[in-house]
Amino acid sequence: MDLVIAVTALVMAAPAMVVVALLIRMTAGGPAVFSHSRVGFSGKSFDCYKFRSMVADAEEVLKAHLEANPEAAREWEETHKIRNDPRVTFLGHMLRKSSLDELPQLFNIIRGDMSCVGPRPIVRDELQRYGDHVGEYLRTRPGLTGLWQVTGRSSTDYASRVALDSHYVRNWSIWLDIVILFRTVFAVMRVDRAA
Repeated sequence: MDLVIAVTALVMAAPAMVVVALLIRMTAGGPAVFSHSRVGFSGKSFDCYKFRSMVADAEEVLKAHLEANPEAAREWEETHKIRNDPRVTFLGHMLRKSSLDELPQLFNIIRGDMSCVGPRPIVRDELQRYGDHVGEYLRTRPGLTGLWQVTGRSSTDYASRVALDSHYVRNWSIWLDIVILFRTVFAVMRVDRAA
């Protein structure tokens, strides 16, 4: 099912992906696709692909921003995300709001690194936040979409995100995946809940 959905979506999205890649190259220069190491099935690391939505020196910009803004530092600590992220370019902001930045993850699904539906792919440092639920995260492939993405996305705190990921793994069924896939369409349309 993952392969059929991913290949079909990739064929349908190919024209949009070419346009997005060209826009990134024209407005920000450098590579259009960014890869970052994430934790996958059984703890195996993989390169997770996304369209580049941040400035080139994103790590330095984030560090300076968190040092200068204690409230943003608290938000980062709680959710591993920040509103009004200074690293995100104007085009990147639009890509995130529309979730177009995640289209390259279709290649991750085809490669077997990810599934269409599953927990959000996380970096290794985030594993500690899963506490007693880390085993549940590690026994499934991360998803392009998932229960967290269709239940609140960035408006939920990290503990709620872990609870949703854990609930998904414990209650997995093909029907739950189908429901999440359908709900994803509506979640993406609600751009206020994206990114």
